[in-house]
Amino acid sequence: MIDITLLGTAALVPLPDRALTAATLTCAGHTILFDCGEGTQSAARKAGVSLMKADIIALTHYHGDHIFGLPGLLQTMCSLGRTDPLYITGPVGLEEELAPILKLAGWTSYGINLIALPEEGLRLAELVGGWPWEARLTPFRTEHRVPSRGYCFTLGRAGKFMPQKAKELGVPVNQWGLLQKGQSVQIGDNVIRPEQVLGEARRGLKFVFSGDTAACPALTKAAEGADLLISEATYGENEQADLAVDHGHMNFAQAALTASEAGAKLLWLAHYSQMIEDPLEYLPNAARIFENTVCGQDGMSVTLSFEKE
Repeated sequence: MIDITLLGTAALVPLPDRALTAATLTCAGHTILFDCGEGTQSAARKAGVSLMKADIIALTHYHGDHIFGLPGLLQTMCSLGRTDPLYITGPVGLEEELAPILKLAGWTSYGINLIALPEEGLRLAELVGGWPWEARLTPFRTEHRVPSRGYCFTLGRAGKFMPQKAKELGVPVNQWGLLQKGQSVQIGDNVIRPEQVLGEARRGLKFVFSGDTAACPALTKAAEGADLLISEATYGENEQADLAVDHGHMNFAQAALTASEAGAKLLWLAHYSQMIEDPLEYLPNAARIFENTVCGQDGMSVTLSFEKE
């Protein structure tokens, strides 16, 4: 299972009751932080989320409302004695764009590694031990005024283990766990592969974080069948559709249409313009297109679990 917490829902300007957009995903005791605008630390504390557990910070782009919280967070991690390495990823230009941020943060007691994610995604266990082998983080390009991306996190689920088949192949019980984790085992002269003792793969979990973007095919594709899509929805009015496109953003209706076309299960709206005083006022504009739309609020969270069989 995975836990998702929406830390903030504001765009451009933090408000007294609305922090800048950021979210965390936690799985098996490890955490990814998506974006880190000004005030992210305070928002996390209010939500009861520890950012000290974050292995990875995944940035969608380099506008200030998405990265200006980094220097303070990096310093806090150091002051609390962090020693585990931290990985930061983002779109093209990562090293150049973060150079002044890292200079502001100063010396740290832990290594900071700037990494590029491959287009096909990365098994997180290959980066940090302890992540489930089936956990993968995949970037996808989005359409904003600067190079930008969203992220798709998937937690695969292997088929059911077949003990009788393992016995027939002569696999000792103490090696069953390796096969269940996707590893092959050597039995005499034979190599037993996981697919020999596992049924068909079962439906896993999928979470998508849009970042700032206009409606685009890449986002719809990434969000196909998502258990949860957190999508930017900068503007509330239907009449602001052209304005949203011009600025590389979406309104409520465009975000809802994306979720509908993708066949997502649940949509959380976020990244509201400061012109929106009460997002619920505009919820009908989205809900009439995609019923399972929720106006995101700072600190809201959900646990996504595998389907029961």
